[in-house]
Amino acid sequence: MCGIVGIVGKQPVNQALYDGLTMLQHRGQDAAGIMTVDEYNTLRLRKANGLVRDVFHTRHMHRLAGKVGIGHVRYPTAGSSSSAEAQPFYVNSPFGIAMAHNGNLTNAADVHNHLFKTARRHINTTSDSEILLNVFANELDKNDSLRLNDDDIFRTITAVHRKIRGAYAVVAMILGHGLVAFRDPWGIRPLALGKRETEDGDEYIVASESVAIDGTGFKYVRDVEPGEAIYITNDGKLYSRQCADKPKHCPCIFEYVYFARPDSFIDGISVYASRVNMGRKLGEKIKRDYADLDIDVVIPIPETSNDIALEIASALDLPYRQGFVKNRYIGRTFIMPGQTQRRKSVRRKLNAISAEFKGKNVLLVDDSIVRGTTSEQIIEMARDAGAKKVYFASAAPEIRFPNVYGIDMPSANELIGHGRESIEICDMIKADGLIYQDLEDLVAAVGQENPSIQRFETSVFNGEYVTGDISQDYLDQLDAARNDTAKAQRDGSEDANLELHNDND
Repeated sequence: MCGIVGIVGKQPVNQALYDGLTMLQHRGQDAAGIMTVDEYNTLRLRKANGLVRDVFHTRHMHRLAGKVGIGHVRYPTAGSSSSAEAQPFYVNSPFGIAMAHNGNLTNAADVHNHLFKTARRHINTTSDSEILLNVFANELDKNDSLRLNDDDIFRTITAVHRKIRGAYAVVAMILGHGLVAFRDPWGIRPLALGKRETEDGDEYIVASESVAIDGTGFKYVRDVEPGEAIYITNDGKLYSRQCADKPKHCPCIFEYVYFARPDSFIDGISVYASRVNMGRKLGEKIKRDYADLDIDVVIPIPETSNDIALEIASALDLPYRQGFVKNRYIGRTFIMPGQTQRRKSVRRKLNAISAEFKGKNVLLVDDSIVRGTTSEQIIEMARDAGAKKVYFASAAPEIRFPNVYGIDMPSANELIGHGRESIEICDMIKADGLIYQDLEDLVAAVGQENPSIQRFETSVFNGEYVTGDISQDYLDQLDAARNDTAKAQRDGSEDANLELHNDND
């Protein structure tokens, strides 16, 4: 999962890109990058591993001159966490193209081989984003003219859609022409468009979430449709066109459960409202099916589940308390690159308020249970703080299957819900009781905010992959490439080569 932003402005865009990335920091904490085009049609780039605030210093911001630019925050799924894989990526032909991508290509290996055999294009990293960039560049190169128009751009993106599969939201710059953005034909990964009127003319922004549009002073216009492409010229003219053959709308439901900020709107759905609905649905289930539980207080595991837990407490007519204090300077443990680091981070991230636990039967509420690492340790913390009994509620159903569309859940064996019933999971995380949200209730909770969406991407819960092209062989390959052991080995082998790839300070 990553965050992308692109701006075509009338004034320098470096500060707005920086601000947009800080608003999207929750989507990726591994690396960050910004690329702009200056008045001499020269690309300016700064990217490195780390948080946005650590990657960009004053000297970097001064160098990022230009009125058109793109930015990216990275959370590694495909590829490694090496700084060589930080985005945006760039190819010099045709014209000079820079690109940032959120998602995952499910046919990356086949496309990689095809690119080399037919176009003699070399891919320098293990990132599928670089593959996507080269597919785009190769198709764009088939245009004969030195000047591109909107038809040329949209014809290129149509060809890209036909060659790649999976989930992708993309923002790219073509030197001398403008900014391009497009979304996969299923609308799995989010992408939104914003606009700002100035005395010099209209400025445009595209971003992964509406919060990055609001936070940079733009006005949200709409979401980019599944399969749609947006082309904004350097002088601010906007063109859009549907470029997919058979687009469908199946947004990833995990965006609403965990990834997106509550103040975002994605595909017409308030993330905050969807979480409130999740809490109401789960509270009704507990009241109906678990009335025998002697719960004294409802406590959220901050922060994604705060609104969910409040609704559960209301439904059960029980006190709601903040029992944990969160250290805001620790990253999100779910997206930490490695099990050991995740384990160390949990207790540094949360600290229990003993008075809220001592002598009480508590219901802890979290948005989901992925590997179970965090849940087990938090339950232990509650007991250490004096809780008599610790029940646990998850706003999402059991996560049983790998995600192939850009969320780092690739290894089924690392999912505590894979092949296990809830009673087994309850024993493993050492809870006195465990309640999961039903999938039908989760879909209803999110879908009621936009009834026009007929289907969500829910493969991590039911194993039904909306693109219809996922085989067991592919899942096995993904498991081998992306489990924690493989990542540690791959990243360790690359440490000696980092100096070759790091950009200058």
